[in-house]
Amino acid sequence: MKVVFAGTPEFAAVALESLHQAGFEIALVLTQPDRPAGRGMQLQASSVKQYALKHAIEVLQPLSLRQDSLDPLRAADAKVAHARLLALDYDVMVVAAYGLILPRSTLAIAPAINIHGSLLPRWRGAAPIHRAIEAGDEETGITIMQMDEGLDTGPMLASLRVAIEPGDSTGTLHDKLAKLGGTMIVDALRKMARGELEAVIQPEAGVTYAAKISKQEAALDFTLPALELGLKIRAFNPFPGACARTNDVTVKIWGAEVLEADSSAAPGTVLAADAEHGIVVACGAGSLRLTELQKPGGKRLPAAEFIKGFPIEGARFE
Repeated sequence: MKVVFAGTPEFAAVALESLHQAGFEIALVLTQPDRPAGRGMQLQASSVKQYALKHAIEVLQPLSLRQDSLDPLRAADAKVAHARLLALDYDVMVVAAYGLILPRSTLAIAPAINIHGSLLPRWRGAAPIHRAIEAGDEETGITIMQMDEGLDTGPMLASLRVAIEPGDSTGTLHDKLAKLGGTMIVDALRKMARGELEAVIQPEAGVTYAAKISKQEAALDFTLPALELGLKIRAFNPFPGACARTNDVTVKIWGAEVLEADSSAAPGTVLAADAEHGIVVACGAGSLRLTELQKPGGKRLPAAEFIKGFPIEGARFE
């Protein structure tokens, strides 16, 4: 079976590696153009591109796959990519967190199968792992689906559930789902080769959308309940990283424990900041014990270490 793979981040690279190691012929990899990253903002290849180059797999990085784009550069890129896809005569395109929309012209060449990080139809869209944790969901999973022109609306081919543990962050849950997605796509393509894949139309009930995460969402509002803030901290770890200002400094908050006891202090007030209690902050309902923090230019530190270099007793988070 000849496969074209379209994906960009580590989530996708895990699936690509699984397919490659399982013996599928990866005829071409599509991935996003290199982006500036790191303190030096140097151009950096995606995780998928890095794997493909390491294993001598052809890579294309079009700006778009829409040949009707009004941007001449994007339209030209799309035409080159389309011509290459037509010439390959491949059996299936596997898509995982690619980041570009597949137009009708691409979908018409060969079946396209997507690895999606949720239990569809819940959390269609760009950030299903973040949004599942933020919403307090008790479980999520992977859905293998046949792609159509809608946003994650195509028929489902397979799904498996994963419990969201109380200590899970987006980072830890991402790793679990990426591994599961790699295993499931290998199984799905083997079944496809044998004519055993069955498509099930998504139900209309239960549809939710996982909007892309913005950096503006990272700022914590301590007038909200501690439970809600605790979910946000887990959901925004590792990106964009929850934060709050105190003493005119923006501090990243990477971990926290929810405490049910209410306080008469104003939300955001630091109720304790010592080795015994850690950093406890009043919220709109309940309070939070902050367990891991980071000041600008510093390292992520446990609360007991953080307060040694950043006095915070009696302060207030805004």
